[in-house]
Amino acid sequence: MMKMTDTRRVLRAFAAKATLAAVLGTSLAVAAFAQGDAAQATPELSRLSARLQALYPSTRFGDIHPTPWPGVFEVVMGANLAYVDVSGQFFLFGHLYDMKAQRDLTAERNDTLAHIDFSTLPLTDAIKDVRGRGSRALAIFSDPDCPHCRRLEAELKDLSDVTIYTFLMPIASLHPEARANAIAVWCATDRLNAWHALMTRDQLPPHVDCAHPVDRNIALAERLGVTGTPTLVAADGRVLPGAASAEHVQAWLSHSTVSAESTAPGNQATGKAP
Repeated sequence: MMKMTDTRRVLRAFAAKATLAAVLGTSLAVAAFAQGDAAQATPELSRLSARLQALYPSTRFGDIHPTPWPGVFEVVMGANLAYVDVSGQFFLFGHLYDMKAQRDLTAERNDTLAHIDFSTLPLTDAIKDVRGRGSRALAIFSDPDCPHCRRLEAELKDLSDVTIYTFLMPIASLHPEARANAIAVWCATDRLNAWHALMTRDQLPPHVDCAHPVDRNIALAERLGVTGTPTLVAADGRVLPGAASAEHVQAWLSHSTVSAESTAPGNQATGKAP
């Protein structure tokens, strides 16, 4: 039996971390939780999903999975994870720990959920930039009026042996002119040069209109949970938010085992307008 002093020590540690902690059961249960994405929906999960939508119609709920903690379920809420009981009334927000195995299960699940299947990206809706052999693949969600995006472009100017797919993702709430500027770049005769001129020299192309993917890109980002710019996606699905340094991006890309050739559908948008 755990002594009272031990209990208090554990509780103090939990409070210091401002997290939700639980002493969980067997390693088999933890393994089942880690493999939750592959689990089939059960009647119990389907009922809970319907109950949550009925109780909170204005809240967007994603996948629901059981956890190793009996009676507690993991639910995706936008870009966040929460834990809920079967009634849908009681929620817990924070990190779920397996104290026996010394594992942060929430952090592990967040890492899994943050991955993006590169093969599902509509690369025809991106500006394609092939550098050198272009053997590595990198997707970037970028806002033309975002200062962090411009800093990233400056960092990446000497990045070689990479194929970069830039998805124009203006955030109108922060940059009211960004959508119009993104459309101007896409509709330029040479959109790749127009993009580089805007991001590195602040030279905006003429505002013309054409068929463009800007609104689709915004919707795509929302579906993928991309909420800020710049956001980088490696070919193996890893996600790197923010304006990282050239050295950081180079090291991060080197961990990818997927090549640009294996991700390319064969007819991506290039720097030239059709």
